[in-house]
Amino acid sequence: MKLIGMLDSPYVRRVAISLDLLGVRFEHDPLSVFSTFEAFSRINPVVKAPSLVLDDGSVLMDSTLIIDYFETLSDPASKLLPQQPAALATALRTLGLALAACEKSVQIVYEHNLRPAQKLHLPWVERVTRQLLAACAELDRHWAARPAQGGRPDQAALTTAVAWSFMQLMLPEVVKADDFPALKAHTERLEQTDLFKRFPIA
Repeated sequence: MKLIGMLDSPYVRRVAISLDLLGVRFEHDPLSVFSTFEAFSRINPVVKAPSLVLDDGSVLMDSTLIIDYFETLSDPASKLLPQQPAALATALRTLGLALAACEKSVQIVYEHNLRPAQKLHLPWVERVTRQLLAACAELDRHWAARPAQGGRPDQAALTTAVAWSFMQLMLPEVVKADDFPALKAHTERLEQTDLFKRFPIA
């Protein structure tokens, strides 16, 4: 089994950490959707990271779908999402906020790094930035209301941390760390664990 994609992608990194937590053994092939586009396309013509090549040669893509597949295969004690409806709803709300923050961060990065400067659409950037900061504010309130927990992180906790680290790598001037102290503290705790260190963002 092989995970394709760079760990500076929050989507690739959340899959790598999730598979490790679920006890799924895999190889990591750090192909880029930009610099190694052709090599990536020979594995998955859609060139979407992450892509996961299963042992039978099937290729799965999209981080949530890949994780869902292995969640289905895992035993109840190993699952990364709670099974009780109320707890699941809370986890999914938090996970949705973290994934929205990832999405808006990527949109801002692409807008500045891929679009010619003369075609930069500032109203769009301002709107996406507002959405990003709103997601961060909600996440900060969520983690501020929960004391630090040791042990095994669930999907909401790990994806939140992956998202924050990506934002701080790519957009520290937009998402200022001091504005979101609970989110920062939550991520710093997880980034210091052996689990996260096995899959460094950069």
